[in-house]
Formats: sequence, structure tokens, C-alpha cells
Amino acid sequence: MTPGQAADITEAQSLLKDYNFDAALGDKGYDSKKLIDYIKSRGAEAVIPPRSNLKDQRDFDRHLYKERNLVERFINRIKQFRRVATRYEKTARNFLAFVQVAAITVLLQ
Repeated sequence: MTPGQAADITEAQSLLKDYNFDAALGDKGYDSKKLIDYIKSRGAEAVIPPRSNLKDQRDFDRHLYKERNLVERFINRIKQFRRVATRYEKTARNFLAFVQVAAITVLLQ
């Protein structure tokens, strides 16, 4: 968990380091040369749309990027639980436990 003012991209590499993956999907907030080079060095495809202000627009798999929608909708469903959305829990361990409870509840519906 990071502080609320920290950008998610600051932890992206450390989150990916322990996993084997074929593609990494992310939104424009994850568009950085350093992260994309890291993903490619792992032999995976970076499915991250380029920011609109870049001179050299790179290609990405638009069809695969649309699959990201399923994850986003699931996250929005578990955020309906107030304790997840507002992070009432003081420790990361307790917050993770409640996220898991919320996810199980959503999946059982």
C-alpha cells in the first residue's frame, strides 16, 4: 500500500517482479518508458495506451486492452463496500483481509 498522494506507477515494477506474465495491461497512467522497457525486458507485451501528448505514438493491442474492462468493473464492485473504498483499516494486513472478504462476497453473488 502506498500513501494516497503517491502515484501507482511508483510500485509497478516491484509488483511485477515476482510474476511470470505474457502481457501487462494498464491505463495511460502507467505509460512510462522505464516501465514499458522493464515489461519488454521480461519478454512480455506492454498493453498500455500512449499518452496523447507524446510525439511518437507507439502501437498497442487494442483488442487485449478492452479486456482490462473486466478488472475495472470488478474493482468498482468491491469498492461498493465502504471499508474498501475509504480504507478504514489501519494496517495493510487488515485492509487486504477485508478486500478478500469483499471479493469473495462479490464472486458469490
